[in-house]
Amino acid sequence: MISFKNDALEMSRLIYGVWRLADDADTSPAHIVRKVETCLDQGITTFDHADIYGGYVCEKLFGDALNGRDDLKKKMQIITKCDIMLTGKPYPERRVKYYDTSAAHINASVENSLKRIGVDVIDMVLIHRPDPMMDHHETGAALDALVDAGRVRGIGVSNFMPWDIDLLQSAMKHPILTNQIEINILEHAPFTNGQIAKAQQAAMPIMAWSSLAGGRLFDASDEAAKRVLPRLKEIAAEQNVAADAVAVAWLLAHPAQIMPVMGTNNIDRIAKISDAMNVKIDRETWFELWTLAEGHEVP
Repeated sequence: MISFKNDALEMSRLIYGVWRLADDADTSPAHIVRKVETCLDQGITTFDHADIYGGYVCEKLFGDALNGRDDLKKKMQIITKCDIMLTGKPYPERRVKYYDTSAAHINASVENSLKRIGVDVIDMVLIHRPDPMMDHHETGAALDALVDAGRVRGIGVSNFMPWDIDLLQSAMKHPILTNQIEINILEHAPFTNGQIAKAQQAAMPIMAWSSLAGGRLFDASDEAAKRVLPRLKEIAAEQNVAADAVAVAWLLAHPAQIMPVMGTNNIDRIAKISDAMNVKIDRETWFELWTLAEGHEVP
């Protein structure tokens, strides 16, 4: 488990992301419950949502599946996100995709998420994307008020750069607890652009979306993947796991307390997510995989 600096929250080191829930051929409550139970059985207790996932339907699918299953709800932590405004269904009146970090939207989005998921409190709400139109005083006050009112337990952000975090935090009394960013064995920018350094300096565990590079790792036409995958398979064979477990372990090996978000719909693959926790990656191997991904040695 990972503890956050407000001392009010603990979450599992590995997180199950529901963004593909509506893409599964089987979205029945029984099948969704089976996924949840498969996660819980291996200690994956944290579930990552966003209001927009599945075109605004994933939260409701999840909530409907867990209706009446308080035995499962009490074992889990819920994350959700807001501020992205999508066009199309169910909002055909919107002319363009945009961001909204106004107090009115944040409050409405959180209330909708609480109802869809069917819980009384959300463990962590994240601002999904930096908003160029953000009034940080208004946004910060709205987020603080949600914590004070007991509607959410903690606040985080997603896809923020260090200066975005500093701006929002300057208008808040409650700490920003995490930044959920794209990071994986093929996406190294956060290690050098200040995102991870900021998180470490602020004692802010990182959540990693696209922790398996969105499938790129297994794309035979991807040049970086062609260099990395053979070595991943070698390590996997040595430690009796699958190659994807090694890729996730590469993130876990970093001292920044990276929390990979995994989103497969395959029950068999879900059951093996925690294999990554048992993989050993030493410093030289970590840099070996970095070097293979980059295609050249470090400076």
